[in-house]
Amino acid sequence: MVDRSDAVTVGIAGVGSLGIRLARQFEELPDSELVALADVSEESLADAGAELSVPASSQYLDYEAMLDEEPLDAVGIATPNGLHYRQASAALDRDLHVLCEKPLATSVEDAHDLWERAEASDRTFMVGYQRHFNPAYDLARERWALGDREPRFITGEITHDWQSYYEHMEDWRMDPELSGGGHLLNVGTHVVDAILWTTGLTPTHVNAYVDFHDDDQIFDKQSSTIIEFEEGAMANVSDTGVVARTREHVHIWDEEGAVYLEGREWDDRTGMTIDAEGTEHDPYNGYDRRLSKGTAFLEAIETGEEPPATALDGLKAVVVTMAAYESGRRNERLSLAEEFPFLDDAVL
Repeated sequence: MVDRSDAVTVGIAGVGSLGIRLARQFEELPDSELVALADVSEESLADAGAELSVPASSQYLDYEAMLDEEPLDAVGIATPNGLHYRQASAALDRDLHVLCEKPLATSVEDAHDLWERAEASDRTFMVGYQRHFNPAYDLARERWALGDREPRFITGEITHDWQSYYEHMEDWRMDPELSGGGHLLNVGTHVVDAILWTTGLTPTHVNAYVDFHDDDQIFDKQSSTIIEFEEGAMANVSDTGVVARTREHVHIWDEEGAVYLEGREWDDRTGMTIDAEGTEHDPYNGYDRRLSKGTAFLEAIETGEEPPATALDGLKAVVVTMAAYESGRRNERLSLAEEFPFLDDAVL
């Protein structure tokens, strides 16, 4: 039997498919103990509790009651987007470690406030961007964000099928209070974050065309966004939720060649390099299966080091995404510094 006397005790908020996957990690890892669950659905709680061996006495319809009544060290937040800010803030107020799924928040103001709270805390705060655990993306980051090369030109694309959501408007993703946006915020954020994280570039302007589904211009169906960077590079991000299958790429070029990061469906993202002569090399392969979100989170708690995806990473992705939405609504190029004057040099 595994000795869990020194294990990190974890509660999970949200027991949909993502929350279940996250909870299962904390149930299985020897350095953590899953002790509580919270969700607004009594039926979902009961099903998750039975699957994860969490007793009814530790299943909560009220998230803050779980925080107050359970002996928690940490929480994992896998609820709809619009709840992330309030729930993560409540956990930090109680001096807990936080693993929050993306996006960090549904407004730049809330994301900025949450980043400041995380910075002021001595607790670990991690955002669930799993591409930060992928060796392909990590080696691209070593080439640019942590290296001495400068990206020149970047393209990113993600396709996905959200057509039933738009047709029926019944899923929480089509609730403005819970979702906060459409496909770009919910799915395209992975590509936006990957570009910012691997390159380390400083975005200055955003110019986007956004095809909205609704008259209030909240739920985007597809978009094309140009991101300009202080260092002189340019990125073009294309995002759609109205096609049949999922494909993803991030292509980054510098004067010596490129890295191509590719993905099919939700399988492992892989990649290759292209040298100055145009020769393709293939050193980038899949995820390190030993490293999950739960493992990375627990390691950061134990060592006190930064987790792979920080609150600042989450904030930067929200800044660019929300600027893209506003640019699309106004049909104009936006300066991030003028649009969000409260952001400091750590962000822009």
